[in-house]
Amino acid sequence: MIALLTGNIVFKSIDHIILETGGVGYRVMIPLSTFYSLPEKGDSRLHIYTHVKEDAIHLYGFLGLDEKEMFQLLLSVSGIGPRLALNILSNITTEELKSSLYDGNLKRLSGIPGIGKKTAERMVLELKDKVAKMQPAGRTATARLSAASSLNVFDDTLSALTNLGYKEAHARNALESMEIPAEASLEDILKGALKMLLK
Repeated sequence: MIALLTGNIVFKSIDHIILETGGVGYRVMIPLSTFYSLPEKGDSRLHIYTHVKEDAIHLYGFLGLDEKEMFQLLLSVSGIGPRLALNILSNITTEELKSSLYDGNLKRLSGIPGIGKKTAERMVLELKDKVAKMQPAGRTATARLSAASSLNVFDDTLSALTNLGYKEAHARNALESMEIPAEASLEDILKGALKMLLK
């Protein structure tokens, strides 16, 4: 069972890459979050989930171990297969997904393409307790933002970044990885996010 691959990206598309390692090219399916973070070419390392079917073996790759763990949790929900789990992670960050599951935010979950109200309810029912165990002792990025009453500023900054041409998932990822002080202005947050996105 393949759990980790390190190699050279020889092909990259929006839903998969070909990673060459040891003279072998592995086709690895990826979520959008990983797509935006990977270089077009060059060395990379991915956490791999190996999905074995009767007629095929599919590899799913993630930059972060937390995203791989979330992917595996999603697969434990009846009715959610690898492609739908990958689609979910392409449309919501792991931190926001954990928060939405823990809070029972059916509106946010059912707003993900391919997820209806019944599937969202099933996700909350089956994963809420598991997600609670995964939460670190500290607050998540989303919780920090809420505590700082910065959600409006967060949304405004996200809107500004998408207007500048950045993909929403990529921009959201950058914002949620930032430590945002309660007194931070939209301009300060925007500058910080742009620095991260331009790296």
